[in-house]
Amino acid sequence: MKQTRLPRHLTACATVAIMFAASTTPGHADEAEADAAELAKKLANPIAALISVPLQYNYDQNFGPEDDGSISRLNIQPVIPASLNDDWNLITRVILPLVDQNDIPVRGQGESGLGDAVASLFFSPKAPTSNGWIWGAGPVFLLPTATDDALGGEKWGLGPTAVALKQTGPWTVGALGNHIWSVAGDSDRADVNATFVQPFLSYITPTKTTFGISTESTYDWETRSWSVPANATVSQLLKVGPQILQVSVGAKYWVDAPDNGPEGWGIRAQLTFLFPK
Repeated sequence: MKQTRLPRHLTACATVAIMFAASTTPGHADEAEADAAELAKKLANPIAALISVPLQYNYDQNFGPEDDGSISRLNIQPVIPASLNDDWNLITRVILPLVDQNDIPVRGQGESGLGDAVASLFFSPKAPTSNGWIWGAGPVFLLPTATDDALGGEKWGLGPTAVALKQTGPWTVGALGNHIWSVAGDSDRADVNATFVQPFLSYITPTKTTFGISTESTYDWETRSWSVPANATVSQLLKVGPQILQVSVGAKYWVDAPDNGPEGWGIRAQLTFLFPK
């Protein structure tokens, strides 16, 4: 049986396990409890009007013809909302990956550095629909920010993105999707023509623990292949001094992947810094 190999370095993930309790009056305690519940609910919403900086670490393995390869990826994912007027928000979400890949494409080879960035802009109504749906749509951009040609596609990309979700009590259900076509870049590199779909479901407990499941499916129209990791996570809202955090741990399983892609189980961990108004 193949054993999971730990990555060479894990530079930006931290473990937080301290909560501070404050002595408050009942009224203040109720207010703090309501604020925490609202924050946990916003964290389950990808387009909430909340400034946050998630640091998401992923470890995947069994790449290559002999299943020797592995990739450690730290995604820096700032979310920045802006109020456009009384009715609309603009939510900017960026994914900037730091990548360390080993024994890829063959044993003994590997690269570390910055990968290509993806930036999404969601124009979203401030108020849900009459049926309680929250939605947003806009453009998504692929930026060739990779520091090595092995870590990126050397292509500029553009396409549409959208998200819709509904929050009922402790439950959040929804889906996010986009499609990116390459529009410029190195003509010798493969074109980008990919669809991404992320359905998600989460449940928030009274202790502000969130249980979530999702898939992050990508279909490459050029190679006609799927990449489908299924994710399960547990997240806890914390406060360390003045800083509000959410810590998440979880596992993923690759339901489908291209030839020489990842197989079996992977690891996900996330530390999210919150900056409520």
